[in-house]
Amino acid sequence: MDRRGTKRRGENIEVAEPRNKLPGPAPSMPTDPALYSGSFPFYRRPSELGCFSLDAQRQYHGDAQALRYYSPPPTNGQGPNFDLRDGYPDRYQPRDEEIREGLDHLLRWLLDHRGQLEGGPGWLAGAIVTWRGHLTKLLTTPYERQEGWQLAASRFQGTLYLSEVETPAARAQRLARPPLLRELMYMGYKFEQYMCADKPGSSPDPSGEVNTNVAFCSVLRSRLGNHPLLFSGEVDCIDPQAPSTQPPTCYVELKTSKEMHSPGQWRSFYRHKLLKWWAQSFLLGIPNVVAGFRNPEGFICSLKTFPTMEMFEYVRNDRDGWNPSVCMNFCAAFLSFAQNTVVQDDPRLVYLFSWEPGSPVTVSKHQDAPYAFLPTWYVEAVTQDLPSPPKTPSPKN
Repeated sequence: MDRRGTKRRGENIEVAEPRNKLPGPAPSMPTDPALYSGSFPFYRRPSELGCFSLDAQRQYHGDAQALRYYSPPPTNGQGPNFDLRDGYPDRYQPRDEEIREGLDHLLRWLLDHRGQLEGGPGWLAGAIVTWRGHLTKLLTTPYERQEGWQLAASRFQGTLYLSEVETPAARAQRLARPPLLRELMYMGYKFEQYMCADKPGSSPDPSGEVNTNVAFCSVLRSRLGNHPLLFSGEVDCIDPQAPSTQPPTCYVELKTSKEMHSPGQWRSFYRHKLLKWWAQSFLLGIPNVVAGFRNPEGFICSLKTFPTMEMFEYVRNDRDGWNPSVCMNFCAAFLSFAQNTVVQDDPRLVYLFSWEPGSPVTVSKHQDAPYAFLPTWYVEAVTQDLPSPPKTPSPKN
């Protein structure tokens, strides 16, 4: 009830600030899964272009210094018994979520490497640049029943940039986050600390601080349908024992979930949580998700590996399950919708795509603040580098 009330207040705020909202067409896009149930679309195997790290102060480094190494406990027939509450809240440094980073770190990487991209500026001019997390939200949209989203889109030098906007409802939820939920978030990071070492061959050290500013991010190139993609996603660790040392196939995703005791609990897990795990890892090309199952006291009692390409098998015969083809077809259709909608090449002009469960995706047009997200330093550097911008590609039918 509170959430709906907050949402209405958020919408009223939106209406009360029309100064930078521009008139324009109001197309919409349906999200019903039945509309996207065709065969699986073409998705090019993601290839890593590079990486970057964020340190304990959230400062950018164009290297792999934040990469950690998968170091699971020995399998001796007993549960690992990791205490996920250890260190909370004394040895916990959470990232400041009030700071909205947008695409800034990815753009910093792009600025340093755009000259080395295969295909050069011409390839980039036809590409979509975004975070993996934004694409994950698109993949899961046909099956999402609770949380809406907003994506800001701008076209600059031909490239389409997509950056998430925090919805009023999401902001209200974040600010009112209950202590238990904050502790559960900590537990997920603590699990990574138990499972990862700083150097290959060494052991994890769970006695240190959990600092969520620190991140290692992979930058990848792919293609969905006819949409070239350049995107980045945070990676938990690399497996030194992986059959292939080629990223991203040597990366491992780490997750936690509550212990389950009944078929109904497992069914719900497969329908909802596994969908998000699949979308996240499939996009990046990560082959395995290692899950730690915690008991009510906050101890990890068992570990289970879920190969990404086998996750769909858990819901294949479930009438209320999810389908990877629907997820990818919807994402491809949304990217076409965005490419055809965002026709003006202007870094200060934002097309805001908004979606709430049970509704179609809608779009509105805005100039400058509060939605413009391409930083001046990026726009100026790219403009100086390319004095004569390429013509905006005409929308594809």
